[in-house]
Amino acid sequence: MAKKSASSESAADAAINRSLTPDDKIKLYREMVRIRRFEQVSLQHYQAGRMGGFLHLYIGQESVATGVVSLMGENDHIITAYRDHGHALAVGMTMNECMAELFGKGTGCSRGKGGSMHYFAPDKNYWGGHGIVAGQTPLGLGLAYGLKYRGLKGAALAFLGDGAVNQGAYHESLNIAELFDLPVIYVIENNGYSMGTSQARSSAFGNSLAERAAGYGIAWDTFSGEDIYEVRAHTHAAIERAHTECRPTVLEVKTYRWEGHSVADANKLKYRTKEEVELHQREHDPIQRWKRVLLDEGVCDEAELKKIDKAAQQEAEESAEFAKASAYPAPETIFEDVYWEVDQMTTAGLTGRHFFND
Repeated sequence: MAKKSASSESAADAAINRSLTPDDKIKLYREMVRIRRFEQVSLQHYQAGRMGGFLHLYIGQESVATGVVSLMGENDHIITAYRDHGHALAVGMTMNECMAELFGKGTGCSRGKGGSMHYFAPDKNYWGGHGIVAGQTPLGLGLAYGLKYRGLKGAALAFLGDGAVNQGAYHESLNIAELFDLPVIYVIENNGYSMGTSQARSSAFGNSLAERAAGYGIAWDTFSGEDIYEVRAHTHAAIERAHTECRPTVLEVKTYRWEGHSVADANKLKYRTKEEVELHQREHDPIQRWKRVLLDEGVCDEAELKKIDKAAQQEAEESAEFAKASAYPAPETIFEDVYWEVDQMTTAGLTGRHFFND
C-alpha cells in the first residue's frame, strides 16, 4: 500500500506542482519565511523572560505545514499537537493574535488562556494545538467522521510527532478509521526525537513508522519534508484518496527540528550532537532549498527574496510590540472559555441538564 518516495525532480513534475504559478511559488516561500521569523522573534522574547509556560518551536520544519496547508480546500480541516505555531500561521492566523497568545494577553487567539500549545481558529478549519501526546489523533478522527456523516467531500489532517505513534489513542484511531472508512490523514512529522529520546530508542519498527498502518489495512507513505514539491505531491495523493474514496492514509514526513523539544529543553545538545544540528542547518534547511528552486527556475531574483525576508522580520517584530502593548485578560473572564454551553447560555449551560438526562 505504500508508495516509494519520489525524487524532488519527479515530485516537481507532479500535476499538482505543475499547476503552481510563479506567484504561488513565491507565496510558499513567503509563508515559510514568516514562520521562521515569527519563531525566532518569539524565542528572543521567551529568553528575555516576557513569556511563561512552554514554547515548542517549529524552526526547520516550515516546509511541512506550508506544503500541506497549501493543498487544503473548503471542507478540509486540520488539527495538530503542541508544536502548532507553523500550522497556525500557514492557515492564515495573524502574527499579532499568535504572538499575543504567547505573551498571555487578552488579544491572543485563545484570549491569553492557551499559550504556545493551544492556538485555535475554527473559522479557518483549524482545530488547534493539543498538549496531550496523541490526544489530537482521536479528535482528528472525529472531524473525519463529521465530514462523512454530513456527506461533505473533505479530509481531516491530523498532525502528530514521531513520539506519539506509540500511544494507544493513535492505534485505536487507526482501527476505527479503517473500520468506518473515514477520510482522515495522519501526518507524522518525524523529526527523529520524541522529546529527548531518539526514535531508535523509543520506537520498534521495520522500515518506517508509517508502515505500521499496514497492520490495519490503511494506505501509507513516507517521504522527505525538506522539499515542498515532495510534500505537496505525496500529500495530494492522500487528500485525493480521502475526497474520492473516503479512505484514511498515514503519511510519515522526514524532517528535523533545529531547537530542543521546547525552549526549556536544557539537554538538546546532549542527546544529539552539535555537529548533527549544524549539518541539518547547513545542508537541509527547507527555506534555503526552496530559495534555490525559485532562483534556478527563474521565478524571482535575490533582491525580491531579501525583500520578502525583511518584511517577515518586520511583521514578527511588530507583532511582539503589539503583544507587549496588549492587556492581560480581565480577572472576571476566568470562568469564560471553559465550557461552550455556558458561554452560549444554552439550556444545558444554564440548567446543567442535557437531552440524555430527560
